[in-house]
Amino acid sequence: MKIGIFTALFHDRPIEQALDYIAEAGIQTVEFGGGAYPGSRHLNDLGGVQTLIEDEGARKRLLKMCESRGLEISAISVHGNPLHPDKTIAQEHHNAFRNAVLLAEKLGVGVVNGFSGCPAGGPDDKNPNWVTCAWPDEYRDILDYQWNKVAIPYWKEQNTFLKQHNVKFAIEAHPGFIVYNPETVIKLREAAGEQIGCNFDPSHFWWQGIEPLNAVRYLGPKGAIFHVHAKDTRIDPINSAINGNLDVKSYGAIAERSWVFRSVGYGHSQQWWNDFVTTLRMVGYDYVLSIEHEDGMMSTREGLTKALQTLKVAVVQEKPGAMFWARE
Repeated sequence: MKIGIFTALFHDRPIEQALDYIAEAGIQTVEFGGGAYPGSRHLNDLGGVQTLIEDEGARKRLLKMCESRGLEISAISVHGNPLHPDKTIAQEHHNAFRNAVLLAEKLGVGVVNGFSGCPAGGPDDKNPNWVTCAWPDEYRDILDYQWNKVAIPYWKEQNTFLKQHNVKFAIEAHPGFIVYNPETVIKLREAAGEQIGCNFDPSHFWWQGIEPLNAVRYLGPKGAIFHVHAKDTRIDPINSAINGNLDVKSYGAIAERSWVFRSVGYGHSQQWWNDFVTTLRMVGYDYVLSIEHEDGMMSTREGLTKALQTLKVAVVQEKPGAMFWARE
């Protein structure tokens, strides 16, 4: 298993400076933003996604930048909402997704990461509507519209496109979108096709009351884990006990929130992360742990240093194998 990073963390640096920092830190893979919410900051330094699709020379420069530093590209990420009721936003994010797939194919990268999207509550609504309860009854009507009229037809079509280009789409199960937990990952995968799976990010599961280790054991045997993010979450025991974990306060209001994202190792112990790697390997995943830093209490350097310390202990660099006993 390799340790990687989502390069959106270094949006303030040009691509080569970012890659220098990443390589010097001992990281092995990079995940580039390709549009939608993460943007495409570093790919823009080479002319942008469209240029990279069309220009073999630009692609070779990108690959050389990575390979010369001992880095591999683990994924292209286009976290967006192609199901958005605002047709302009939906089209922009759809185009970003399709272009990321085309670029991934040409780069020899097998995974594109993103979100499932969230439609409106009905054909005349203007904003996405994330349903979190089964009553009043109209909420179930909304879910029927979102899944059967919008999401499943859309992702069936995209599954065909993905298969044509030999790329998998790893959905990050994220609250606010129709795929937000393991059950909805599998619901969409079974309805739309096996090119669709998940970018497993434990940070979004803890505050929903999901134990990520159990989620890995549910998703892994179904062949649904394509990529993994390494990000931690700390639940505040006082605020959570008063207000629960559904929290719409700003991520910057750290003292008032029921939970916050933390750097790896600051929400859960070294032992938990050891168990996470072990459980991933047990179900057949041995690809990448891609660090995503969103810790409002730590600088980039602090958060990355702690995450690497924790993950390097958890990840055994040599492949597991039989034990050989020394003989005299």
